[in-house]
Amino acid sequence: MADKQQNGHGGGHDNLLDAGHLIGHVKDSHYFEVPSLIVPGGKIKLDSLQLYKSDEPLFTPKVGVPQIDQLLEPVRLKFTKYMALDLVAACLLVFVFVRLAGRIRTGDRPVGRWWNLVEMILLYIRDEVVRPSIGRKDGDKFLPFMWTMFFFILACNLLGMVPWAGSPTAAFAVTGSLALIVFVTVIGAGMMRLGVVGFWKAQVPHMDLPGPIGFFLVPMIFVIEVMGLLIKHFVLSVRLLANILAGHLVLTVLVTFIIVALKQGGGLVFLVAPASIFGAVALSLLELFVAFLQAYIFVFLSSLFVGMALHPH
Repeated sequence: MADKQQNGHGGGHDNLLDAGHLIGHVKDSHYFEVPSLIVPGGKIKLDSLQLYKSDEPLFTPKVGVPQIDQLLEPVRLKFTKYMALDLVAACLLVFVFVRLAGRIRTGDRPVGRWWNLVEMILLYIRDEVVRPSIGRKDGDKFLPFMWTMFFFILACNLLGMVPWAGSPTAAFAVTGSLALIVFVTVIGAGMMRLGVVGFWKAQVPHMDLPGPIGFFLVPMIFVIEVMGLLIKHFVLSVRLLANILAGHLVLTVLVTFIIVALKQGGGLVFLVAPASIFGAVALSLLELFVAFLQAYIFVFLSSLFVGMALHPH
């Protein structure tokens, strides 16, 4: 019972279409939820991997927006489903790109549709995203970082297409951490190029203002620009989170319609089930497109932010 209350859902939930119940199926948890036919009880628990045994959270993060706060999990220092999927995504990237690097090192050309697809994506990000946004010379220095971000986000998004898995990018802890990494990269790159004082001074555009007016306006503009810098990276994380989470929520609703129709009885299920299945398939195809699109948008905006830090004017 405590487990059901903590995660917002369980087999005995009365209203299957309740918002809290639906969100409970797509947010992070300490177990993988699978059909009871596969695993008795329908849960693959991660209890044996926990480092922090107490059920009391260390703290619960809040940003002040109720719609976002309800998606933030209390910090318990426990191994979660999305942590496991993050590791799966990282291992998949290592497996793919170590093999690709091995072929390149030996001088062999990548052969086959798979390797040509990966090469095409790499070249597109380099030639159409990073170099135009940052510059050819500076952009090539950030290519490994941008490639890593793109493929890691893409792998996390695509894991949501695997039955009973999930997308780690549907958790604010993941998208927030990615945005924080980009923020640190932007600040670090700007200060290395312009100096610590020069970077923060460059946040205020050059304006020919009279002394008294400049005395009041320049500090105000500086605060606005710094706040804008923080907000841009916060929105970077929320945009990715919202798009991935929304798609999974809609899929959950479509599948839940079938369960509700079964509970209602009669012939309703024969009308609802085909429509729900068709809608879920169509939305899954859209989700596949969104998985690539959101990875691209994240890297595109990250490249723009780095470019703006290196070339403020």
